[in-house]
Amino acid sequence: MLNDDAVNRLVLKGTTTIAVVCRDGVILASDTRVTMGFYVAHKHGKKIYKIDDHLAMTISGTVADAQRTVDILTANAQLYKLNMDRPLPVSSAARLISNLLFSSRYAPLVTQVLIGGMDDTGPHVFSLDPFGSLTEEKCVATGSGSPIAYGVLEDRYKEDMPVKEILPIIVKAVDSAMKRDAASGDSFNVAIIDEKGYRELIEEEKKQLLANRGS
Repeated sequence: MLNDDAVNRLVLKGTTTIAVVCRDGVILASDTRVTMGFYVAHKHGKKIYKIDDHLAMTISGTVADAQRTVDILTANAQLYKLNMDRPLPVSSAARLISNLLFSSRYAPLVTQVLIGGMDDTGPHVFSLDPFGSLTEEKCVATGSGSPIAYGVLEDRYKEDMPVKEILPIIVKAVDSAMKRDAASGDSFNVAIIDEKGYRELIEEEKKQLLANRGS
């Protein structure tokens, strides 16, 4: 069985993922570099997954374990919608993955995930570690680039800011992590969940935000 330090070393080898709560939605962001130790295995890996129109998650850690959690949450979200005729609440999605990770604690799923979305109670973001520990956050970053991202987020993020104002801050945070953390890089993705549903920024939007991110 892996102890806490061993799991943390595995999870924090690479990646920068960010999730923040805004006044009118949730923003998720990540870099796209996939690493195996010091080897860059892929330059454009997907680390943000749409679960439903109102729900998404970011992944870091071992790819197979992370993708399994994505598949399980996606299937259960669809089953819940079919059975209950309403979307799966964000807190229920987070608790489901927490139970999954905790039940596997003796052979851990080596992944750290962020779950974000909007439901009847408003926007929410949850952070989960490989053993199923669950915390609700307003602003959170994971992965080896997170200390650098936090340097930007802690300075500029304020609660109750709208999506439009927070987007440049998120882009600057992930871009800073990509420049200073060798295990994060190549490109980045940003997803927004608001009353209109889930959408990912297109390349032109990301380029414009990078150009206007300021000092």
